[in-house]
Amino acid sequence: MTRPVKPIRKAVFPVAGLGTRFLPATKAMPKEMLTVVDRPVIQHVVDEARSAGIEHFIFVTGRNKGVIEDHFDSQYELERTLADRGKKSELANLINDLPGAGQTSFTRQQAPLGLGHAVWCARDIVGDEPFALLLPDMLHHAKSPCLADMMKAYSEHGGNLVAVAPVPEDQTHQYGIVGVKDAKAKVSPITKMVEKPARGSAPSNLHITGRYILQPEIFGLLANQERGAGGEIQLTDSMIQLMDDARQPFHAVRFDGTIYDCGSKIGFLTANVAYALARDGLGTELRTELKKLL
Repeated sequence: MTRPVKPIRKAVFPVAGLGTRFLPATKAMPKEMLTVVDRPVIQHVVDEARSAGIEHFIFVTGRNKGVIEDHFDSQYELERTLADRGKKSELANLINDLPGAGQTSFTRQQAPLGLGHAVWCARDIVGDEPFALLLPDMLHHAKSPCLADMMKAYSEHGGNLVAVAPVPEDQTHQYGIVGVKDAKAKVSPITKMVEKPARGSAPSNLHITGRYILQPEIFGLLANQERGAGGEIQLTDSMIQLMDDARQPFHAVRFDGTIYDCGSKIGFLTANVAYALARDGLGTELRTELKKLL
């Protein structure tokens, strides 16, 4: 069993996407700042990372994404106004959400060359240490946060880890799919990875859900990675090379909660309903209103 040499302190968040599926809402507003109930999507994902013990949050941004940086910074005028008006709980919530000084970094992905390229853009900030990668479009909703489960698995197995969940067989061609030794196990060695396999050729129905723990050797592979599916630099292609050529171990960590793809309208709307129903002081009233609509 491989033991981890270094802890996971840093997490990368690729937030450079244009969000064209949400136009015109995303014409001037980053898609990551659209709210699920009363928190931006990106805040939910950062909360997941923080609860898992992440100390440094690295955002790979693009043009017109400055509001994300502002969101994770102090807003003096707002904070002063809340204090003057005696809104102690609202002020406390804002302050609690803020990363500490020096805990955030922002770098640019100047061209839309895919997830692999976005990860590579964070190479100098991550440095020579393992890191977590969280895709902000994918909200993982469960009592036990997805990345926290992965951190536990990392402490036992080390190496590289990928969160997975089952999808219907007729949808496997839409995702990155992994084959594993034991499809029912919470953690299992990965035997194969395929990016969007042809219909009927998938090694399993377990798809990659947008949560990863990766070793820093991935950066050297991404630097020379040829463009793959969609003409983009695919992270999965470099992970396959890291597993097959570099002989680094990969484990799948099965996520047993619900995943909402907030990059799609249905996923985003469903996430709003699900998170609101789970919220104390809001769920009961919303359930009543939904019954009226339905």
